[in-house]
Amino acid sequence: MISSEIPDWERERRTGWVPSKSLLASIRAYQRARGTPGLIPAVQKRVAILRHRFWTMMTGADIPLNARLGGGLLLPHPNGIVIHPDAEIGPNCLIFQQVTIGAAKGGVPTIGGQVDIGAGAKIIGAVTIGAHALIGANAVVITDVPEGATAVGNPARILFPKVAVSLVDSKDASAEVRNDMPAIGRFALD
Repeated sequence: MISSEIPDWERERRTGWVPSKSLLASIRAYQRARGTPGLIPAVQKRVAILRHRFWTMMTGADIPLNARLGGGLLLPHPNGIVIHPDAEIGPNCLIFQQVTIGAAKGGVPTIGGQVDIGAGAKIIGAVTIGAHALIGANAVVITDVPEGATAVGNPARILFPKVAVSLVDSKDASAEVRNDMPAIGRFALD
């Protein structure tokens, strides 16, 4: 399973003509040079800005230079992706085409690690998406999505995985997750 906390930088490594990875590389280069004083970082910052403008035009994505992106981000088809500069995206996420992550009254989204966001999804407002969540294609998310859950539809409804949760006190060392429990005592969608 891919980590939701430790970035897998290999996922962003450029090999050949991969515009989305070049766009991310320009953002990372700008962010590295941004806080460093001196002539060389100033030149690196300006070059990163020019690279970012070029790759933004080539990909059709609107991802600002100061975006808060976790490492290991994958953008297989970056066209039409719009990310608010204040939104926070955790490590090892996957974002498909035409996704909007934007502001509404009250704030911007916070997306946990290893979240997969389907094509055309919209995540709007001060919502929190838990780690390992799945956002379905064309879902419109305006409420929080718990860790490991799936959000589908417009407006998005939350589906929980078919995982059994023991009703034993969680502080008890013998508490465990079991898949062979009857439907009573576990979260399941049948």
